[in-house]
Amino acid sequence: MKIVYRAENIIDANLVKGALEIEGITAFVSGEYLTGAAGELPCWNLVAVMVADHDVERAAPIAGRIDLALREQRAQNDGLAGEALPA
Repeated sequence: MKIVYRAENIIDANLVKGALEIEGITAFVSGEYLTGAAGELPCWNLVAVMVADHDVERAAPIAGRIDLALREQRAQNDGLAGEALPA
């Protein structure tokens, strides 16, 4: 098993897992239960998406595209901070 994605949170990890499974790649989320220990453990790199070694080549680009989209969305949301929402 190899890690193809390190997630900021469980939601992002499951989003990547679901996308991989749609493409026929079996994926697993590891560390999702460790987030319950926040405050006791460091809060980074707890959650990851893993695939079988033979699926890494197919899975990595898919995970990378989703990661890029999530980063772009977060940057856009950060740019809206402090702006009034339309009525």
